[in-house]
Amino acid sequence: QVQLVESGGGLVQAGASLRLSCAASGRTDSIHAMAWFRQAPGKEREFVASISWGLGSISYASSVKGRFTISRDKSLNTGYLQMNRLQPADTAVYFCAADDTYYPGTAFPADYDWWGQGTQVTVSS
Repeated sequence: QVQLVESGGGLVQAGASLRLSCAASGRTDSIHAMAWFRQAPGKEREFVASISWGLGSISYASSVKGRFTISRDKSLNTGYLQMNRLQPADTAVYFCAADDTYYPGTAFPADYDWWGQGTQVTVSS
C-alpha cells in the first residue's frame, strides 16, 4: 500500500505560479508511475500530467503543455507539479496518483491505484 499526501495549493492571481508536491510513503518501492489529475466543480476528473518513476518519461495534457512541468525526486519519494502562467480555467482540486505500472500516455484515472486527498488550487482573474 502507498499513501500520497499533496501540498502546495492555494489562491493566486492569473499569471502566477504554484508548485504542488506529492509525498509518498509506505511501499514506495512499488511506485512505477505518478500522475496529477484535477477536478473542477461539476466536471469529471481530468488528466494533467504523468511521469514514469524510473526513466522519467513524461506526458502532458494539451491544456497545460508548455505551462506545467511534472518532476520527481526518487530519493525523497516525492513528485512535483510546477504550474506557471496559471489561468482561471486551472481552478480545481488537484490530485496526485500513483501506480505500480507505467502506461505511457495514459490519461485514465482507473489506471492508478493510489490517490492523495487533493489540494485546492484557485486562480482569480
